[in-house]
Amino acid sequence: MAAGTVAVSAVALGLVAAGVWWFGGSAFENLMLQHGNTASIARAMFDESVVKVLLGAVTVALAGSIILSVLLAGAISRPVGQVAAAARRIGEGAYTVRVPRPSATELAALADSFNQMAVSLEDQERLRRELVSNFAHELRTPLTNLQGYLQAMRDGVVDPSAEVFASLDEEVDRLRRLSLSLDALAGDTGRNSAQERVDLVQLVGAALRLSLPAFQRRSIRIKSDLPDELYVRANPDHLAQVLLNLLQNAARYGRESGLVKMTAARDGDEVLFAISNTGDQIPPEDLPHLFERFFRVDRSRDRARGGAGVGLAIVKQLVEAAGGKVGVESTSGLTRFWFNLPA
Repeated sequence: MAAGTVAVSAVALGLVAAGVWWFGGSAFENLMLQHGNTASIARAMFDESVVKVLLGAVTVALAGSIILSVLLAGAISRPVGQVAAAARRIGEGAYTVRVPRPSATELAALADSFNQMAVSLEDQERLRRELVSNFAHELRTPLTNLQGYLQAMRDGVVDPSAEVFASLDEEVDRLRRLSLSLDALAGDTGRNSAQERVDLVQLVGAALRLSLPAFQRRSIRIKSDLPDELYVRANPDHLAQVLLNLLQNAARYGRESGLVKMTAARDGDEVLFAISNTGDQIPPEDLPHLFERFFRVDRSRDRARGGAGVGLAIVKQLVEAAGGKVGVESTSGLTRFWFNLPA
């Protein structure tokens, strides 16, 4: 970089020197001839005065450009070198590496972009580790139960009965639901999915009927503040899954003998739906991550309640595919999930 800067400076100074030498010398000679001096005397005077000054100026300018080029190259190469070294360390798995922010605007933008990328990679690595851990747990529990029942029947300890087969079917259904959730996350739910005008209130009622046993088991009361009908533009199957996931989430993590409240209303060209449940406050630092895949606020508690950590990620993916947004707020004793969709 320094060599290139010096080369550019040398070319520029050479062009200036050539212009002064040829055109300046010719003009100087003409002026001197007009005042009665000979051409040789004029040239000698030009060489003695202008050329020496020019050569001195060129020498000083070239030396200054070399010094400035070296300093500039160092100021640029050091931050770039730090970014390169940090990139190599991240490539080796050190995702906590960050680079300092230089004072130069362009280099500061580079450092900010790199650090943002490093944060994203660190989050992805954390999610990858949690994914492996969650998969191991979610698969281990039903498989262990299945293996135990089958071994017990094989050994004659447990007789095949309707109750046993119902338990086996429940474990298989648990594996099936996990598989369907993963399919929903990996599937194509883009904006090209078929959307139509559907009644949100009707779909809420259908999802509530499916979720009602879960609320009854924990003695959770349900309160609805919904109009008779409220139409939105969405894929009906996707919207039904969004509502079911939110209701199951409220039934799983709401306070026992607590309250769940649902509201829906039109706001301009959008419809806002919200579901609130009483329960423990979600830590503020966890709120931005709730809709990430496989994220759990309290891993031991969530595993005990059977969550795979994908329900809210599916909600976010499906709502955004329909052109809407999702959000969550949690204050002392109350957590509120919401989404809006085009009316």
